[in-house]
Amino acid sequence: MNADLPTLQALSTASGSCLVLKGRWGAAELGQRGQWQRVQALLRQQPKDAAWDLRELRWLDHLGAQLLWQHWQALGYTRLPDQLHASDTQRAMLERVAQFAAQELPATPRYSLGDTVAGLGAKVLGVIGHLLHLVQLMGQLMLDFLRLLRAPHKAPWRDFSGHLYNMGATALPITALVGFLIGVVLAYLMALQLRQFGAEAFIVNILGISLIRELGPLLAAILVAGRSGSAITAQIGVMRVTEELDAMRVMGISHGFRLVLPRAMALALAMPLVSLWTTLAALTGGIVAADLAMDISPAYFIQALPSAVQVSNLWLASIKAMVFGIWIALIGCHWGLQVEPNTQSLGVGTTASVVSAITMVIVVDAIFAIAFKDIGF
Repeated sequence: MNADLPTLQALSTASGSCLVLKGRWGAAELGQRGQWQRVQALLRQQPKDAAWDLRELRWLDHLGAQLLWQHWQALGYTRLPDQLHASDTQRAMLERVAQFAAQELPATPRYSLGDTVAGLGAKVLGVIGHLLHLVQLMGQLMLDFLRLLRAPHKAPWRDFSGHLYNMGATALPITALVGFLIGVVLAYLMALQLRQFGAEAFIVNILGISLIRELGPLLAAILVAGRSGSAITAQIGVMRVTEELDAMRVMGISHGFRLVLPRAMALALAMPLVSLWTTLAALTGGIVAADLAMDISPAYFIQALPSAVQVSNLWLASIKAMVFGIWIALIGCHWGLQVEPNTQSLGVGTTASVVSAITMVIVVDAIFAIAFKDIGF
């Protein structure tokens, strides 16, 4: 047998049996396949009242000491055996293993109904706190807008133009691509159903109403919420981490006037334009797909669209998109101002901002659909 493998030899002495440990009782040897089980079985075969001699060991580490201590615990020992012959280093290691093994693990907390209700209440209070802060941001935004009207020359126009470009102009490629593909998909799906009833001409009505009134603004808002809403939160959150917000407060610079107002104005102006751009791209995709799938010419589609869709639908979509833009900016600023000065909070706030903004877009769209169901038809 390999001399490095952990072994055990039982010797008979005048005072009784003595177990002499030899070899290397370490992680490298006990970690080999089957060695841990072999040594455990070997230990269980020895007499319980035997003495222990560890002085001939070539190596002993904490894993070997743990194996010995588990065996002694199984025999009923609460401390090291009295008949133990070991060096000072070995004894110190065994005592340290026994000390940590004797420490009881913290009991797993048991949750009662009261704890569950308390946790739910804390979450509800947290949601109410976020809603109150959003209401405060809305009120401050109105006051800052009045301040802007009183002194337009003091407004942060440079910030406004920069945000308008970053949130509006740079979003045009992705919104056009998504809108075009959605238009193609809708046209092909509708063609399969309308062809069964010989109602191919009604694809103009269906695509016009669905894209101009609902899907165009909704798609644009969701893309902008994921793109610009997260950027707003990240920008303001980094300012919190780098203590720029505290510096602005010390210098008497209003967070609402310099941070919230230009972003809300930029998105309020950009969102109707981006929504119209997305709708045009979706209609283009629908026209192309209708021409390929149903032989409806683009000229007929463009000629029939004004009579199929009233202009009031376009105005309603623009107003809805403006509301989307203001809410996306407010939610992004809210979560940015809530960020704590650490990177983990910044990531959590950015994620919460995107989720909250997209949820808000869907909720507001449903409210508009119910409130203005009789307009534009």
